[in-house]
Amino acid sequence: MSDTTIREYVSTDRRRESADETATERETEAETERQVCPECGGSLVTDEARGETVCGDCGLVVETDAVDRGPEWRAFDSSERDSKSRVGAPTTRMMHDKGLSTNIGWQNKDAYGNSLSARQREQMQRLRTWNERFRTRNSKERNLKQALGEIDRMASALGLPENVRETASVIYRRALDDDLLPGRSIEGVATASLYAAARQAGTPRSLDELKTVSRVDKMELTRTYRYIVRELKLEIEPADPEQYVPRFASELDLSDEAERQAHTLLRGAKEAGIHSGKSPVGLAAAAVYAAALLTNEKVTQSQVSEVASISEVTIRNRYKELLEVDDAGLFA
Repeated sequence: MSDTTIREYVSTDRRRESADETATERETEAETERQVCPECGGSLVTDEARGETVCGDCGLVVETDAVDRGPEWRAFDSSERDSKSRVGAPTTRMMHDKGLSTNIGWQNKDAYGNSLSARQREQMQRLRTWNERFRTRNSKERNLKQALGEIDRMASALGLPENVRETASVIYRRALDDDLLPGRSIEGVATASLYAAARQAGTPRSLDELKTVSRVDKMELTRTYRYIVRELKLEIEPADPEQYVPRFASELDLSDEAERQAHTLLRGAKEAGIHSGKSPVGLAAAAVYAAALLTNEKVTQSQVSEVASISEVTIRNRYKELLEVDDAGLFA
């Protein structure tokens, strides 16, 4: 190949690159122009009710008769919306197949609500069996299905919200993908994932509370939790005692004033530095009990102990320290 031909190829490639860059710049400029008012340069706002795009500053109507990409039907309650919707449930990490597989219902009825015959019921049962087998095709999916079921069961028993369950499912999936399960039980890793997710979401539960709903003991739970946090490099802050106060106050039916007083006591303890090295659950329980005393509300140590799963001795020791700090602050 001659030098002239090589120079022609290089020149052609450069022209193509220049043309591509020019086209990209034009597309960017056009997109910017579509987002800015042509008159005053203000930001554009889409009015979906009228199908118009108007300027939020000067009121210029830039575009009319926009296409409504929503459904053509209306619904006035959740049941009507569900019955008219033509799509399935959204994908979720809380199911081993992310909710994308087919699920055959348990009702032995046809589309018109009529009962199936004996032979048809037998066929449907066989279909359910094979469908269940195909949903878990290998050991990894069976492992994931069992673990996510455990996470959902424990989260329901502890009253944790859906975002915590989703986060726990993601943590368990990461542990499974990184081969952290060999030598550890499925229940242990699932419980540790839920404990970490609850702390990340700011709705922590104590180890004693998790122990009551889990099938593993406290020592295995703490060991597995430390291992997962270290291997997955999870960023989890130390539990704040104030995060436990709203739940304890709600279960004890305390007033808002008592809850605010408990928060005040815990903030004073942080400033004095007496919270270091002490159980956050114990401090929160003691603050709730001390706040109830200060607001003249009838709550016994045994009631607080039962709600917080903390011994009465711990509550007695901690609440005296909190009151001493509070008195020192008042007379300082």
